[in-house]
Amino acid sequence: MTGNKLMSGTWGEVWLDSEYVAECFGAQAKATFTKEDVNICGKMAVDKKITAIAYTGSLKMHKVNSRMAMAIGEKIKNGTDVRFKVITKLADPDAYGAERIVLNNVSFDDLTLADWEVAKMGSIEAPFTFTDYEFLDSVEA
Repeated sequence: MTGNKLMSGTWGEVWLDSEYVAECFGAQAKATFTKEDVNICGKMAVDKKITAIAYTGSLKMHKVNSRMAMAIGEKIKNGTDVRFKVITKLADPDAYGAERIVLNNVSFDDLTLADWEVAKMGSIEAPFTFTDYEFLDSVEA
């Protein structure tokens, strides 16, 4: 490996459903495993068994529009549980390729209606959960 092959987030992109989210400057999606203890006869060490997976993530966006409020605000307020598809792409031109992942059944956890401060650039973070993912493109060295 050489340093130039390290993928830089500068080349990241996000789509919410089929709409490009140009104001997005960060994205994270991760899996957290619920494990239960497994005691095995003749062994002092306690092993673990994965019994569930929780998928969580967040989008970090510059505050340039009311995208999130318009996408979920009124619908949630009226009792509709809105779900989305999020596609994240990282395609550093110096790397071994591009990685695209689709996150399915995305449900945002909260909605920032106002958060600003004088002399500071506006930004919001939109945490979410999802129930499935699929690699559309993966990177191989």
